[in-house]
Amino acid sequence: MMNASGKKWAFIAAIVLSFVLAQFQGEINPYFLQIIIYVGINTILASSLNLINGFTGQFSLGHAGFMSLGAYTASMITITFQATPGATSSYVMFPVALLVGGIVAAVAGVLVGIPSLRLKGDYLAITTLGLGEIIRVIIQNLDFVGGARGLVGIPKLSDFFWVFSVVAIVIFMISNMIHSTYGKGFLAVRDDEVAAQAMGINTTKYKVIAFVIGAFFAGVAGGLYAHFVSYITPSQFGFIKSIEIVVMVIVGGMGNTVGVILAAIVLTILPEALRGVAEYRMVLYSLMLVVIMISRPQGLFGTGFKRFFKKQAA
Repeated sequence: MMNASGKKWAFIAAIVLSFVLAQFQGEINPYFLQIIIYVGINTILASSLNLINGFTGQFSLGHAGFMSLGAYTASMITITFQATPGATSSYVMFPVALLVGGIVAAVAGVLVGIPSLRLKGDYLAITTLGLGEIIRVIIQNLDFVGGARGLVGIPKLSDFFWVFSVVAIVIFMISNMIHSTYGKGFLAVRDDEVAAQAMGINTTKYKVIAFVIGAFFAGVAGGLYAHFVSYITPSQFGFIKSIEIVVMVIVGGMGNTVGVILAAIVLTILPEALRGVAEYRMVLYSLMLVVIMISRPQGLFGTGFKRFFKKQAA
């Protein structure tokens, strides 16, 4: 297993590599660049949800709601202050906008997390699903953010460097957190919440912390997405988007960071790879998911895959 020093150097190397590769993104076909950027954004979303669903054992279906809060908040900041792609000021304004978008999503996570995370299983899933839909409907009725028509004129500030730098930050932070005292608390809640409470662990506290951190990174991912597509509508952050993220976590293997990352990559590329059979694309995609869940209920990159990577890192 990689030690703390190794993780730190891997993180620095990932940031540097993102910066270097970003210098050549102009040479990449725009269609393929779009897929690469979506891979990065989905990796952030799946990794952050894995902290909630995989490591803490909760079942959230409202991740797209937090993503939408981050997307709209960050977009309103850059539009209001007239950020321009390539301008020096944008290199300061954009990360600030992403940070504020993440904080707004995290605050929503606190407001919902404290009362609702006393619930378990299906009840929690229904509550978070309702939360995501409430956020979408509220945004849809706010005229100053475009309402149902959507928000236009968002500066195209997201690029390879910003997206994959955030990917590196998310993976680094979640990895360190899981191997910290908080991580032990998350795993205790997941494995046996009753036993954890009997040992004096404040299970609600750990669930809220995981929920808030996951919501924060979902908000940041939303900001990156909005500043890449330059136009967002509430329908882009509906129930289906939340399900897509949940599927990535389940297919990758709950609580398996490497597996979830690989699942995010595969499930982002797969629908595009099936465009050759456009009329059957979603049918084949859905059928593959059914086969995976029947044959590998622990996830495509589940237990055995996780052990393999641990041996390689040892």
